[in-house]
Amino acid sequence: MSSTLPNFAGIDKFFIANHLEFKKIFDSTEPHNEPLPGEWDTKLNTFQKLIVVKSLRPDKISLAVQNFVVEHLGQPFVEPPVFNLAKSFKDSSITTPLIFVLSKGSDPVASFKRFAEECNMSKKTDEISLGRGQGPKAEQMITDNLNRGGWVLLMNCHLSVSWMPRLEAIVEQIDDTKHRDFRLWLTSTPNPHFPVSILQNSVKMTLEPPSGLKSNILQTYEALTPEEFEECSKPETYKKLLFGFCFFHAIVQDRRKFGPIGWNIPYAFTNEDLVVSRRQLKKFVEAYDDVPYEVLNMLGAQINYGGRVTQKQDIRLIQTILKSYINIDILTEGHKFS
Repeated sequence: MSSTLPNFAGIDKFFIANHLEFKKIFDSTEPHNEPLPGEWDTKLNTFQKLIVVKSLRPDKISLAVQNFVVEHLGQPFVEPPVFNLAKSFKDSSITTPLIFVLSKGSDPVASFKRFAEECNMSKKTDEISLGRGQGPKAEQMITDNLNRGGWVLLMNCHLSVSWMPRLEAIVEQIDDTKHRDFRLWLTSTPNPHFPVSILQNSVKMTLEPPSGLKSNILQTYEALTPEEFEECSKPETYKKLLFGFCFFHAIVQDRRKFGPIGWNIPYAFTNEDLVVSRRQLKKFVEAYDDVPYEVLNMLGAQINYGGRVTQKQDIRLIQTILKSYINIDILTEGHKFS
């Protein structure tokens, strides 16, 4: 830096003389937010400070880059948009497939089925999970629906690598003369054998669990229909407890970022776990005069989410976390989790 970048001339000598000042940045939990020692804090611009962070704490460079983007473009540019299937669908056409790129713990099929119902297409949708010998069936489905204007969902394309060249040929032959309502939906994990031409000519979506509690909760509420949110006969109790479950859902997913400090094993908690918990919550709130907190905690922490938790300490942890949110205090006006 000191020999090739003019603005950094002399930083090597300054570093040696003031290494304890730089050690504070090295030891900090937020080195990207720490001021630089001496004149360097005012002498260097934001981008040049990125270079210092990169040399001292490369593990935090992505957060430093986010700060840079926020400063020059604004906060919205570092907040991922909430997943919206309807918007993605508008960009598709009869010749433009839609691909769900699968990530750990994501299951887009539930979102797909809900969207098909909203578009009155659930009875005109065929789906098949690809694998050994399923290729010809999938091809027939595509042919049938091209003529009648239905939707075809081919799940797990990565399990049928040998059939992918045939799928590529089929997609290339689709033209605008067929039924305009036809849509081809695909799900696949990232795979080097997936046809590049389909990737380039498709709408790609990923349902990765959002990063951070705020975006996770926003995505959860965005996915709720007005009926699902308002349907309970005791709305005051239901909505507050629902927020408790949504917050819990965000917490258990977000803890995976912290490796063994979060969970001993990185469990794949999914949105379906939350959907089941929400439906059970509605039934129990409506069925009883007093909310059965013990039952809700047991169902959530030991069955819906806990069913996949196998490690002894993790079992204890998930039960403790849920009890923090699903208890009688949550109904108190102005109650704070922290």
